[in-house]
Amino acid sequence: MKALYKSGPHAGFELVERPEPQAGPSDVKIRVMTTGICGTDLHIQSWDAWAQGIIETPLIAGHEFYGEVVEIGEDVRDVKVGDKVSGEGHVVCGICRNCRAGRRQMCIHTVSVGVQRDGAFAEFVVIPETNVWVHHDESVTPELGAIFDPFGNAVHTALSFPLVGEDVLITGAGPIGLMAIAVARHAGARKIAITDVSAPRLELARQMGVDLAVDVSKMRVREAQQELGMREGFDIGLEMSGHPTALPEMIDNMNHGGRIAMLGLPSQSIDIDWGKVVTHMLTLKGIYGREMFETWYAMSAMLSSNPVLHRSISAVVTDKLSAADWEKGFEIARNGTGGKVVLDWTEL
Repeated sequence: MKALYKSGPHAGFELVERPEPQAGPSDVKIRVMTTGICGTDLHIQSWDAWAQGIIETPLIAGHEFYGEVVEIGEDVRDVKVGDKVSGEGHVVCGICRNCRAGRRQMCIHTVSVGVQRDGAFAEFVVIPETNVWVHHDESVTPELGAIFDPFGNAVHTALSFPLVGEDVLITGAGPIGLMAIAVARHAGARKIAITDVSAPRLELARQMGVDLAVDVSKMRVREAQQELGMREGFDIGLEMSGHPTALPEMIDNMNHGGRIAMLGLPSQSIDIDWGKVVTHMLTLKGIYGREMFETWYAMSAMLSSNPVLHRSISAVVTDKLSAADWEKGFEIARNGTGGKVVLDWTEL
């Protein structure tokens, strides 16, 4: 099969022939149709310090995908050949305290598809049946199915706290931040503001229906509050950027008792006014991945019940290229000015 392969501890990928993966007794083999390019994949491609500390080569990367089941192991019970599926990328142990308590997203032995085991930048991928999400809604296109993983990040983050009637600040208008706009609107938020410095991404945010898209190179968040007619600070903060200045400014602009969900991974330490966190009685919650599998149920239910949200999430995919043009796709994703980039593995 064709696959994007990292043969050793160095930068780059190669589109080469690799042996097809074999399904074990509890596994499902999937013919990959589409894959999304994630920030994690950019780290792996560039072989930066993060990648060097977590990746073992050789490796086939890629963890955001949609495809068709072509083979099942003898112990697989529910997934069928021909099912259209996406995959939960966190493979858990099933026996640690969190797994046994039903908190599988907190498994201390998690192995990530496309990071610690071969992933979906290939014509075929194998994952356990327990990680397969079957799409029963025919309106889920291959492009939309390919971004269920990051959509799940947006849903997990946005729904961490009740949103009905709340004023919401989202920092970072990348694909996940953009999807969080639609989720927050669906969940009943009053005013939604999003920050970034990329004019194209802020325009995408406006198209998603945000109340105010803030270019923080020209306007501060406090000014945005005034423009929105807010008397007090934001009730809910969704930190999606990982930028070192985003969280401190968010904290400065939260209402007393405000709640912050943090998805963005900072690349350096962040200086936080912990005195303000304490005296303003703020709640900070770290988010990683998706709740397994409550987030997946929420995603499918929202998409099938809300055509506006369905269109908004689908519109986050701004570029689709043949997998043969993967280098161009990675360049577009790294440029960071558009939405989600999807590679089509049916057009090699």
